[in-house]
Amino acid sequence: MSPASTAPVYDRQILEFERPVVELERKIQELKQISTASIDFGDEIRRLEKKARRLQVEIFAELSPWQKVQLSRHPLRPYLLDYVPVLFDDFLELHGDRAFADDASIVGGLARFGAREVLVLGHQKGRNTRENVHRNFGMSRPEGYRKALRLMHLAARFGRPILTFIDTPGAYPGLGAEERGQAEAIAKNLEVMAGLPVPIVATVIGEGGSGGALALGVGDRVLMLEYAIYSVISPEGCASILWKDQSKVATAAEELKLTAPDLVRLGICDEVVPEGEGGAHRDLEGTARNLRATLDRQLDLLVGLAPSELTDRRYRKLRAIGVCEERAVS
Repeated sequence: MSPASTAPVYDRQILEFERPVVELERKIQELKQISTASIDFGDEIRRLEKKARRLQVEIFAELSPWQKVQLSRHPLRPYLLDYVPVLFDDFLELHGDRAFADDASIVGGLARFGAREVLVLGHQKGRNTRENVHRNFGMSRPEGYRKALRLMHLAARFGRPILTFIDTPGAYPGLGAEERGQAEAIAKNLEVMAGLPVPIVATVIGEGGSGGALALGVGDRVLMLEYAIYSVISPEGCASILWKDQSKVATAAEELKLTAPDLVRLGICDEVVPEGEGGAHRDLEGTARNLRATLDRQLDLLVGLAPSELTDRRYRKLRAIGVCEERAVS
């Protein structure tokens, strides 16, 4: 069941551009409640439902990069633990980095994906203040990345494909995290993931923020949900640095090229996974169905490859990102 269908929708959870559709849906719900055999609003309900669907398609066909940023952060957007029960069977969560602590902002465990045994690994945010404190708002500390590293080594030892799910504003910038080696922990993950002998498919399901996202993002395939974002910095941070003006966040979102279609065009992301109608927060089942089919297809292409071929392809994929120009020096 979608998070949107299990939680009450408050005005603060409605994005301004989706408000016309939500208001129509509320009117439809009111008519359904008062409709009786003697007073039948069936024709009006069907007319409004058709209008709502058409309006939704029109709105979502014209979304700006900043509006997609807002969707990627929607408070009802599904997180990793919302996808786990609809994508996987027999999920067994594993805890701790065996060195310092268990960072709840990263969730990992063994599961079955169809007939395959896989490792599931990803960021996890919270739905309310208490959960967000427990999950540190999805911002991981070094022990979270070291837990992820431990589990990836475990997957490699038993030959299990690794499926990572990225959804973080970025790595936690606190003093304790820096003291415990935040940069080293992220760098170590990049190094190890580049050489793991098992297939890795990384999927950005919400926010892909900076090194905190990249630490789980070195894969044979990098997928993005339709309204996910992936960037070296947030639009707010970019606007603050470049223009020193928070009113420039929409401009920053445009210039950062952080949307899924932009990143496919730039060769950073391999495929965009369509979300359900109105976004993943309104249709978890449809989004999960599309994601399941895409993950299954990508694994079919990867599981038969020899470890040496996997790592060689991964290396060439990473080296091909970006543009380098050589100029003769006179």
